[in-house]
Amino acid sequence: MTPQQTQAFRSQLEQQRADLLARIRAQRGGALGRAEAAAAHMDRTDVDDSRVQAAIEREAEFAMDEHELAELALIDAALERIAGGSYGQCIDCGVDIPAARLQAAPAAARCIACQEKYERSHGLAV
Repeated sequence: MTPQQTQAFRSQLEQQRADLLARIRAQRGGALGRAEAAAAHMDRTDVDDSRVQAAIEREAEFAMDEHELAELALIDAALERIAGGSYGQCIDCGVDIPAARLQAAPAAARCIACQEKYERSHGLAV
């Protein structure tokens, strides 16, 4: 991978990271964290139906938080691989990840074959 390609992927990953952090802040109404969001939902519950709805909303927010934190971790790991000089190489087998895969998923850490094997072994395959 050329330095220009690596720089382009770095810029794309940094933009994705900034966009994700902005989306997280916007969804939380600024600086709200999980605990504050849950407390805000509890404050709105004045009848049983509202409590059920608030619980459902809380669980959805927690799931989104977990997904976003996982996405952020993948982006940060890719940026670390760029800094370490191993970006674009499969973390399992070491082969070069095709540029088309990195363009589609710049945070990809594995080649397609290793990713499929990883998903099967972790029960993630559909």
